[in-house]
Amino acid sequence: MLDLAGLTPQAARQAAPAVVVGQRSALLWDVLCGAYEALGLDEAVGGDEGFRQMVLARLVEPSSKEQVPAVLGELGVDALTPRSLFRSLARCVSNEWRAGIQAACLRHVSAGGDLSLCLYDVTTLYFEVEKEDSLRRVGYSKERRVDPQVIVGLLVDRAGFPLQIGCWEGNKAETSTLIPMVEEFRKASNIEHLVVVADAGMLSATNLEALDQAGLGFIVGSRMTKAPADLAAHFRWHGDALADGQVIDTITPRRCTRSTERDDKTRDEPVWSPAEFPGSWRAIWAYSARRFARDNKTLTAQENRARAVVAGDRRPKATRFVTTRKGDQVLDEKALARAKRLAGLKGYVTNIPATVMPAGEVIASYHELWHVEQSFRMSKHDLRARPVFHHTHDAIQAHLTAVMASLAVARHLQAATGISIKRLVRELRPLQEVTITINGHQITAQPQLTQTAQQILNNLNAAGH
Repeated sequence: MLDLAGLTPQAARQAAPAVVVGQRSALLWDVLCGAYEALGLDEAVGGDEGFRQMVLARLVEPSSKEQVPAVLGELGVDALTPRSLFRSLARCVSNEWRAGIQAACLRHVSAGGDLSLCLYDVTTLYFEVEKEDSLRRVGYSKERRVDPQVIVGLLVDRAGFPLQIGCWEGNKAETSTLIPMVEEFRKASNIEHLVVVADAGMLSATNLEALDQAGLGFIVGSRMTKAPADLAAHFRWHGDALADGQVIDTITPRRCTRSTERDDKTRDEPVWSPAEFPGSWRAIWAYSARRFARDNKTLTAQENRARAVVAGDRRPKATRFVTTRKGDQVLDEKALARAKRLAGLKGYVTNIPATVMPAGEVIASYHELWHVEQSFRMSKHDLRARPVFHHTHDAIQAHLTAVMASLAVARHLQAATGISIKRLVRELRPLQEVTITINGHQITAQPQLTQTAQQILNNLNAAGH
């Protein structure tokens, strides 16, 4: 420290004023770099500084590669030029860094996690370009967009930590992306007994057969259209009044067919096994009073819209519970009654016998899917993976590799601190060390830690960061 106590009033007046010559969010940058290195990502890319800066800058402020220097400049970090960053992207593809990053993520999870259960989901990345190419193709869009897109698949562990990321042509069916991703991961991890969890969108008969034949377990959401047939015998013997938390463990046809191996003449539900019911999968239907209230509210709103369309009060368009008879739009009373009868139910399909995994565990495993959904939300919003600012196949692949690395760092820090990466950045970014020059002497002042910042550091130290 510089001792100014001995200065006379005149000397003090003659002393040069204190000048701030630098500010740096050193605490935030050190935390991000520490997580990046702890995961082995630095080693996976051969210590490439440009790739590290792109990955960590995304966590601070999602932006294009051209804006990375500005983002890091605000943190007081010496950033590489955009040209150097784009050269790093080129090396990412040519040196196959994604394989190294996925291997590092696998080692991290294997060291202390559970790889027996993996979660899978897909999303789309859109491009505002006029023409399609071999990768960016116009395809099915839930948002009814006609922009060229690519399909991105993400495989994570039960806590949402990324394991694999894949990219396919935009016109490829989402269901056809599941098997390649799982097979690639299985080969890399050498895991024999693996259970894959996916939502109903991945539920195709071909997919389930392929997973089963590969010796993999699966848990997927069932479509409500299968409920009437799956539960017909139960309703016949027990009625349709269900208790909160009630679970019906039964079977469902493997293919979309009305024929079933369920014997309606027996009161008890069959206990599924592949030997006894080769044409069926195990189906679990669970009733929740909370879900019933939510479903009932939705059905009431849909019924009101349907009645308004039938009455001519609303513009006629594709509306649930409205059907056409003899040229007139009428309320589909049977479909409405059927939907109300099934309100509160949620179905699950699996090839895991009850002796291996009870119904409650199957349901709990499926509901871990929110982790992969949250990971995609982090990629799309916190990390802003779309719209993508790249224009070539290799650049898109490199971009997604950077997204996966960013997601791995974010998930690691979230697990260690118990708070989101967004909040961590918000808490640590303002805490800057300040460098001051007084009469040629340089002083570095450290920031006063907030209670939250101190807790973050304590949690990181406890986690061995």
